[in-house]
Amino acid sequence: MNDDQATQPPVERTPGRKLAFAILIAVLLAVPLFTIWLLIYDRQSQSETARASIAEGWGGPQMVSGPLLVIPYQAESTETVTENGQSVTRVRRVWRQLSLAPESATLETDVRPERRRRSIYEVVLFEASHKGQARFALPPDLARFGVSPADLALDRAELRFGLTDSRALFGPPPRVTVAGRALRLQPGGGTPATGGNGFFAWFDATSLAGGPATVDFQYAFRGNGWLSLQPDAGDTSWKIRSPWPHPSFQGGFLPVTRRIDAAGFSAEYRVGNLALGRSLVTTGEEPTAGGSAQPNRVSGLFDAPGDYEARVDLVQPVDLYSRVSRAAKYGFLFIGFTFLALLLFDVIGGARVSAVEYLLVGAGLVLFFVLLLALAEILGFTAAYVIASAAIIGLDTAYSAAVLGSWRRATLIGALLAALYVVLFILLNLEAFALLIGALLLFAALAAVMYLTRNLDWARVRSARPA
Repeated sequence: MNDDQATQPPVERTPGRKLAFAILIAVLLAVPLFTIWLLIYDRQSQSETARASIAEGWGGPQMVSGPLLVIPYQAESTETVTENGQSVTRVRRVWRQLSLAPESATLETDVRPERRRRSIYEVVLFEASHKGQARFALPPDLARFGVSPADLALDRAELRFGLTDSRALFGPPPRVTVAGRALRLQPGGGTPATGGNGFFAWFDATSLAGGPATVDFQYAFRGNGWLSLQPDAGDTSWKIRSPWPHPSFQGGFLPVTRRIDAAGFSAEYRVGNLALGRSLVTTGEEPTAGGSAQPNRVSGLFDAPGDYEARVDLVQPVDLYSRVSRAAKYGFLFIGFTFLALLLFDVIGGARVSAVEYLLVGAGLVLFFVLLLALAEILGFTAAYVIASAAIIGLDTAYSAAVLGSWRRATLIGALLAALYVVLFILLNLEAFALLIGALLLFAALAAVMYLTRNLDWARVRSARPA
């Protein structure tokens, strides 16, 4: 090797190859980004497990329904059997049940929320006082259902009340009265809507032969997450009140009136049996005494609301895990814009940026989401966002000053990161316009790159300057 060859500076890659290397490193950073998404999911699962542990023994999400009046009656059952090679038809008397929904029901529920914390986890529990009045009457066209009034065992009727998790009944014992007379309550035997969970009372309904009967009831229960009503009456009016200022109304029925402010919320529902799509009278096989033909069912915290229920969720205003997860989805935006700035300083400004330097700057950007998750569980999302973004901006700015050989250029990198973090925070708080803002931001970035590189020869090879 001669002296001229020894002193000749190395040949740099073309701008096009530099761009390809920057894209390759950005793609490799997808692995730690994906790992962060798994970490967020794992922490969210732990949070849900911790919240369930906090609420254990208190009561789960609750659905209330009823009352329903169940009256046994006798009916003829015809069956054909074969005896001695001949078909024999037999008629026997069997017991069946008539389920009668109230003609009208007026219900009121007062919900008192309570926050419970364990370590860094928090759950919203509630105590509810539920009371109401229901009016029952025998339908004048009972014969249309194949039931004769003379076959009704009115003295063996039951009043059934449904509650998803009846273990959460607390306070004074539930009280049910008919015409001022208190009834003795029994466990179990709830309504089909709650899988048979709840309580019931034996009721001598012979007075129904002379006219309607009015049932008054009141009971208190605990729960967490949400409270829903399964309406059954011909006309159901339900008023619900709570000092919780963040309700979410879901289900197949929404309130006709509602008020939400800092002092809490109130809502009123009106549902008729025409909207329910079923009759007030149903017939079927008789279950065991005090029991239900339906299997037990306890609703979960994350069950979807049904089409024929009115549901109110006591939601927490900030779900930090969903916000951190959404922030992490914009990780490529941060990496792309920062790498783009470094690439422009390289191919236009003459500052050499190696693959390792790209990788270290990208690692700092990925670390932001880990810091955000760790700090948000303790300080809350906003404070964690400010601290984590300030730390990463300072780290990458200082490192860029060494890489680019200029604090002025590094200041531009820091300003770019600060602008990106501000835009991301706006995107996270304006979910409805996130796509629009993101699309406009990408358009502006593409236009800026096209303008700055309009005269750049991407295939040009430039000799590196001697050190």
